[in-house]
Amino acid sequence: MTTQAMLSRRGVLKAGGALVVGFQLSGPIGQAFAQGSGASAAGPKPVALDLVDTFLSIDGQGQVTIYSGKVDLGTGVQSALGQMIADELDVPDARVTVIQGDTDLTPDQGPTYGSLSIQNGGVQIRQAAATARSALLDEAAKRLGVAKADLVVVDGAISAKGGGRSVTYAELIGGRRFEVKLDPAAPTKKPADYKLVGRSQPRRDVPDKIMGRFTYMQDFRVAGMLHGRVIYPPAIGAKLESVDESSVKGLPGAVQVVRQGNFLGVVASNEWAAIRAAGALKATWSKSETLPDQSRLWEHVRATKVVKDDVTSNVGDTAAAMKGEGRKFAASYDFAIHTHGSIGPSCSIAEFKDGKLTSWSASQATHNLRKQLAQMLAMPLDAVHCVYIEGSGCYGRNGHEDAAADAALMARAVGRPVRVQWSRADEHGWDPKGPPTLIDLRANLDAGGNVTAWESEFFIPQGAAGNVALVAADLAGLPNATDIAPGGIHQNSAIPYKFANVRTVCRRLETTPFKPSWIRTPGRMQNTYANECFLDELAAAAGADPLAYRLKYLDPADRRGIEVLERLEKLAKWERRPSPQRSTAGDVLKGRGLTYVKYELVRTYVGAVAEVEVERATGIIRVTRFYVVHDCGQMINPDGVKAQIEGNVFQTVSRTLKEELTFDRGAVTSLDWASYPILTFPEVPELVMELIDRPAEKPWGAGEPTAAVVPSAISNAVFDATGVRLRSVPYTPAKVKAALQQA
Repeated sequence: MTTQAMLSRRGVLKAGGALVVGFQLSGPIGQAFAQGSGASAAGPKPVALDLVDTFLSIDGQGQVTIYSGKVDLGTGVQSALGQMIADELDVPDARVTVIQGDTDLTPDQGPTYGSLSIQNGGVQIRQAAATARSALLDEAAKRLGVAKADLVVVDGAISAKGGGRSVTYAELIGGRRFEVKLDPAAPTKKPADYKLVGRSQPRRDVPDKIMGRFTYMQDFRVAGMLHGRVIYPPAIGAKLESVDESSVKGLPGAVQVVRQGNFLGVVASNEWAAIRAAGALKATWSKSETLPDQSRLWEHVRATKVVKDDVTSNVGDTAAAMKGEGRKFAASYDFAIHTHGSIGPSCSIAEFKDGKLTSWSASQATHNLRKQLAQMLAMPLDAVHCVYIEGSGCYGRNGHEDAAADAALMARAVGRPVRVQWSRADEHGWDPKGPPTLIDLRANLDAGGNVTAWESEFFIPQGAAGNVALVAADLAGLPNATDIAPGGIHQNSAIPYKFANVRTVCRRLETTPFKPSWIRTPGRMQNTYANECFLDELAAAAGADPLAYRLKYLDPADRRGIEVLERLEKLAKWERRPSPQRSTAGDVLKGRGLTYVKYELVRTYVGAVAEVEVERATGIIRVTRFYVVHDCGQMINPDGVKAQIEGNVFQTVSRTLKEELTFDRGAVTSLDWASYPILTFPEVPELVMELIDRPAEKPWGAGEPTAAVVPSAISNAVFDATGVRLRSVPYTPAKVKAALQQA
């Protein structure tokens, strides 16, 4: 996309802001409409969370603009938001525009993570729309002399139910501000009145993506920009000892070497020149070996200092119950370090102008990034403006914030806009990682196969809900975040099953080998994987069917969870029997594995069955079919929910079977797709799903929850096929073959 085109979009927004005129709908409405002051009187667009104007505006043509702090990471969020607000206001979906992730225009609704964009962000905007609608009806009632309860809205025009005069939103508010507080009690539409919500609608972004017209962050340009590349240290913690700037002198297009502390970059007139200069620049670095021996990673994790214990559930007396009569079971599970593996490596552009920094990036936390950049550069917060532009392929906090910091440092140094495009090696080598997870589980079964005690310990890094430290700030020795992220990775360490004695503990580790970050379904996937596999072990030991065993221990009052499993039984044509099948004939063994999650124990329910084939000779696992039953409450766009489930299943099959970061004592060694393989299209399983729509319930997240069940479903299916329990993700052919040979 050209600078001119993007500036047009920004120009539209700015023009929209210039039309804003302040008035008070909650006060004398006639007076408010009469005020008609200009843009200067209106001031900047508000972003406070308690104002209707923060979330939406209606212009003179009746076009509705939504301002969302949550951003669309390719999940279809903006399409769903459009449906919700169009329905709430009774305007055509095409009349709604979504602005997202712009710190000057959109509210801070928190980072885009946890599958909370609709559940929290969307519901908040819906409530603003309901407040706006109520205020508009109040004013229309006065204008038309009709009781508010007797008014109807059709395509943004208000009239009496029986017909007669009408007045449009544009006439009532067009181009001016509501200046009304968001009313949490404003009535929203009844489910029976939805026309768009609950129905599949084409996604807004897909046609341009299919036709190659979509502007990803990687395609974005600004006028007069230069291109920067960072020369990262050869090892984490290495110090920059010397730089020979003459080594790039005279290279075509090379503009300037940027050095600050251990931060080293080159800026050039074009991308290829920047790549060449980065490769040619001679620098000397100190030796650094801060990483553990990968072959002893789990010993390293177990030996890391525990700074605190988070007890996530404590029922009964497990210590006493474990000492009681019965069969004792213990197992340890581990989940490898993963990189985000974003298809499009991270990218950002920074520009300093009139004392203000503008940063364009695919950060899913632009308000957080704004604070981090202001801190790093010692700038006032209001002098930093962060704008979201969708990146190509990313889930979780990957390298976009780091690229933004790189670009800001270099733009400040050269005094011109700088675009930083990470290479594949930069992305794999320096994005923050999904941390390693180690889980110990123990249980006691009585003579009847009943669980009398369940204990578990999750070895995970201490984590905060703040920010991941910026690599550039670390290298340059500038102010930076100090807490270790990510927070929330204790979720789903507690279990949804009702045993008499349960104790689950997260042992918080002081450090972890790489800078940790949120990556798709952080913690919830690893924890669910261990819990659901171990429960499967107990069911097998009890000689019980895995589905029946789960139903036996679910809370009878939690009917939605039970219904998910009952529907899964029918969808997958589950034949109740103990696992494994005990069939060892043939070169390819087949099995089915079942699993379940109630996400964070408070929201979206997912039940799944995986069907697998295991090649005895090679250890290769093929996931041939995957069944999902999914209850996320009210569905906004069923096709969008399906797409979310599909994406999560496929990506997590990849993470379960193939993905594992490799490293030596100094740095990441899996710097390309050959050394960090992902699932290929021929390996994608057939997906069969059933969505449970509950239009009268709250909408819950529909992204991460399905990923949480994939590793355990595959592990349980492999056990069913082979009788061998896999307890270490990824299930590579070498691991599987070795396990089969030892069985």
